[in-house]
Amino acid sequence: MRVLVAEDDRRIAADLARGLGAAGYVVECVADGEDAWFRGDTEDYAAIVLDLGLPRMDGLTILKRWREGGRRTPVLILTARGSWAERVDGIDAGADDYLPKPFQMEELLARLRSIVRRSAGHASSVISVGDVSLDERQMQVSVRGVPAALSPLEYRLASYLILHRGRVVSQFELSENIYGQDDAHDSNAIEVLVGRVRKKLGAELIETRRGFGYIVPGDGA
Repeated sequence: MRVLVAEDDRRIAADLARGLGAAGYVVECVADGEDAWFRGDTEDYAAIVLDLGLPRMDGLTILKRWREGGRRTPVLILTARGSWAERVDGIDAGADDYLPKPFQMEELLARLRSIVRRSAGHASSVISVGDVSLDERQMQVSVRGVPAALSPLEYRLASYLILHRGRVVSQFELSENIYGQDDAHDSNAIEVLVGRVRKKLGAELIETRRGFGYIVPGDGA
């Protein structure tokens, strides 16, 4: 899944990029507020990690502009400021969660998974579709309780479709949320990847909607 990190501290941004990347996210980093606001206003992300103390435009102003403009992307606020009043301001402005610095990467990942799940309508970190189960915490997909041997790309595709079950996902959306900016791939790469996942998880899990994309059937499908 594609995540925007808006953080001007290079060390923290690098740590976030490594940690999120290792957890299966496609990460884009920006270091100033105006760039963060523009990216979040014009691009689609599964979630945004937003530092409040950004140059050129502060995080609280950015968040308010996104929400006033109708952008509903889940936002996790990061800040070195620790006052309860500021936390209240952030939540009231539309933040989905709040994490003070310094933080542990494991907690950030857990909070990020939670707000992404909630935005997709799921409460648990384990999501089941028939015989297939996705465990986000373990980064594991199982079939009838047996872990499937998925590559990182296969896991990203399977987890994204399962998380958004019941909704048709276009090839473009899948590509945006599976491949990094520097990853080279052919025009038919998604089709080939879907074929590999079907072989490992079952042909019936992912349906093709010709001209529209792919869907894991679920409620409302």
